[in-house]
Amino acid sequence: MITVDASPFAYTFPPDKVALIVIDMQRDFVEPGGFGDTLGNDVSRLQAILPGVAGLLKVFRDNGWPVIHTREGHRPDLSDCPPAKRLRGSPTLRIGDKGPMGRILIHGEPGHGIVDALAPIAGEYVLDKPGKGAFYATDLGTILEGLGTTHLVFAGVTTEVCVQTTMREANDRGFDNLLIEDATESYFPEFKDAAMAMIRAQGAIVGWTAPLAALAAAVAMETA
Repeated sequence: MITVDASPFAYTFPPDKVALIVIDMQRDFVEPGGFGDTLGNDVSRLQAILPGVAGLLKVFRDNGWPVIHTREGHRPDLSDCPPAKRLRGSPTLRIGDKGPMGRILIHGEPGHGIVDALAPIAGEYVLDKPGKGAFYATDLGTILEGLGTTHLVFAGVTTEVCVQTTMREANDRGFDNLLIEDATESYFPEFKDAAMAMIRAQGAIVGWTAPLAALAAAVAMETA
């Protein structure tokens, strides 16, 4: 077992039953000209966590632990995008509209892709999801069952929306969740702070949080 110095108390996981889920580190959310930018957000906040996510990926890759990347997006005909979702957001650019990086949040468009710095490698899972949570209308549950996973480590964006939604879904399914604090971000710092507080409230009601350094130190100690 590996024990991480986390909040609200130590997080312990078996190394043969852990997986990393990296949520939606896509150009549409992280880079200028993407969906997040068109909504008037400061994407530099999300770009700032690229080193943290890359460091977290290295920990998992070095140990041969499973990695799952998610991408939020929709079919070109928008048949999996309900009007209630499409019609929200920017008054000038919405899901499916043509933007600087192609049609916004559409499968196969440049903006839908994961940023180059965090590109998946051979053997890693890439999961396309139409909703905020990664379990809805995807094979995530089946993948995790096949891997024998009981513990999940999370990174990605945004903390209060897709990350927290997926962690809550995972918690309801019996997984023990750890969110890496410097590998997740929001366009709004107060939203990230509130989401992390909610996740670890009342004795880790949804999960735990910890900095990457704490996880890396715990892994190094156990695997030395």
